[in-house]
Amino acid sequence: QRRRGHGNGGGRGAEPRGCSRARPPRGLLPPGGAAVPAGCCDVLWCPLSSQAEVEETLKRIQAHKGVIGTVVINAEGIPIRTTLDNSTSVQYAGLLHQLTMKARSIVRDIDPQNDLTFLRIRSKKHEIMVAPDKDYLLIVIQNPSE
Repeated sequence: QRRRGHGNGGGRGAEPRGCSRARPPRGLLPPGGAAVPAGCCDVLWCPLSSQAEVEETLKRIQAHKGVIGTVVINAEGIPIRTTLDNSTSVQYAGLLHQLTMKARSIVRDIDPQNDLTFLRIRSKKHEIMVAPDKDYLLIVIQNPSE
């Protein structure tokens, strides 16, 4: 991904260095849809975000009706924050990391200028949503019937 520099003279929409340009789905944005912190584009992955803001966002996601659990994994596929038990977290992390990397590769093979921004898998029992970023994946597992 190409990154834009800091604001001074960066023009409209300039983002802090290291900030992801990919936006999470509307349901993952802070209340009111505003990007927090000011001047940053993404509360979960921005280095300007405080740990408290990340925790608050994850709590808000977990509070949605039907959400079974959330897992945040690093670029190596290792769970770094989860609401699930360890073995389940490791299983989801390993498998979804592989699937997301393959899906990202397919998207780029089709169009090298493009990138994967969201992955949704729905089965009879669960719906799995993956919001990928350069350094992390956010995985949300929910019951699709609720």
